[in-house]
Amino acid sequence: MSNVIWTPQPKQAIFMARGEDEALYGGAAGGGKSDALVAEALRQVHIPHYKGILFRKTYPELLELVDKSHLLYPRAVKGAVYNDSKHTWTFPRGAKVRFGAMQRPKDRFKYQGHAYDFVGFDELTHFDKKEYEYMVSRNRANGPGTRCYIRSTANPGGVGHGWVKDRFITPAPPMTTMWERAEVRMPDGSTEKRWRSRIFVPSTVFDNPALLQNDPNYLANLASMPEAEREALLYGNWDSYAGQYFSEWRNDPAHYIDRKWTHVIEPFDIPKEWRIIRSYDFGSAKPFSCGWYAYDAHSDVMYRIAELYGCTGEPNVGVKWPPEQQFAEIARVEREHPYLKGKKILGIADPSIWDTSRGVSIAETATKQGIYFTPGENSRIPGWMQVHNRLMFDDEGEARLYFFNTCRHAIRTIPALVHSETFVEDLDTSGEDHIADELRYCCCAHWTKAIVRNSAKRELADDPLDMLKRPRYY
Repeated sequence: MSNVIWTPQPKQAIFMARGEDEALYGGAAGGGKSDALVAEALRQVHIPHYKGILFRKTYPELLELVDKSHLLYPRAVKGAVYNDSKHTWTFPRGAKVRFGAMQRPKDRFKYQGHAYDFVGFDELTHFDKKEYEYMVSRNRANGPGTRCYIRSTANPGGVGHGWVKDRFITPAPPMTTMWERAEVRMPDGSTEKRWRSRIFVPSTVFDNPALLQNDPNYLANLASMPEAEREALLYGNWDSYAGQYFSEWRNDPAHYIDRKWTHVIEPFDIPKEWRIIRSYDFGSAKPFSCGWYAYDAHSDVMYRIAELYGCTGEPNVGVKWPPEQQFAEIARVEREHPYLKGKKILGIADPSIWDTSRGVSIAETATKQGIYFTPGENSRIPGWMQVHNRLMFDDEGEARLYFFNTCRHAIRTIPALVHSETFVEDLDTSGEDHIADELRYCCCAHWTKAIVRNSAKRELADDPLDMLKRPRYY
């Protein structure tokens, strides 16, 4: 009779064997993510002072993890006892595994002063970056002999999609260890370097043969979902997910040259007759954004060719440059950039920069640096429709808005924006929307109609009643 209680599937085993400080597992539905996370929390329960914690965003969502733990923990460790009021398992030698939630960002402070050798996040994209980073600070040893690390699972989409993608997906290919350097100032004034590692371990439903065997229809369920959800949940596409505001967005390196079915392309020399537009959105504590666009009036196609983004390197945190410094840098870029120097540049900006209620307007400050703007159209919903219209592909896979692959901040932020929960026609303004705003001003200055694609003929595998061939009367 076998004593084996649970065996990880091959991809789960790869995830659980990683030695990095942080690891993200998944990227699509059905990969066995939650099972692996619940099992991983058991690794050090033989150490009396070990403490682990597993998070979901809310307590109702947490019940799934608790149920999984009840199926595994008492069988894996005889004598393990669960306290329902404290959401905590206690093991015979004294180790503990707790379940927690952070429904609101301020809830993270409930864990102030706590220490956890192991921290696990299930569905990490449901969490705010500040919540995750706060628990990084709680990831410390409770005594000798324990290993301190963080493990997370996620699908594309959710309020945290952008920062999770920035942290685990964008910097390196899957299964590549990423190293982040931190400098620590010591009490004697010296500086020492420390390093943290992280990795993304991809997994899809195809890596979970047990699920496919138990529920053969699950694959069909995922395949029948709308395109955005299907791309995210079945194939783990981080550029397509439910709730994505610009669902048209595609970034396919295989087509950077031919520019088919992708919005990101290789740079090229700009023809002299094309119009150059500078579009600007002011920011200080939040990033400012200045984007330069080349517009081909003959084909009605716009290209984002360069950008200056006032971000510290941490998403949505501004460099706090005063307006004078921002416009001095914009002027320098236009003098030196090969696509811009010597060109006549038309400027468009948010009308609010002409506000004089607090003294000299931002627009007047710009003119002192030789940077001139005209007020942009600031109607949000019509403006977003213009962006959508330009992002649409025609039947040949060609769009009317492209981004040079050197515009990394636009490529990072545009696909990460989500719909507002209170006004679904608008995007969520708590996201990193500064580039999108100045893109909207530019698109509104070059109005275009939506593309009407030829509908593909639907074919049914079986039409025994010849319903498709019969005339219809209304």
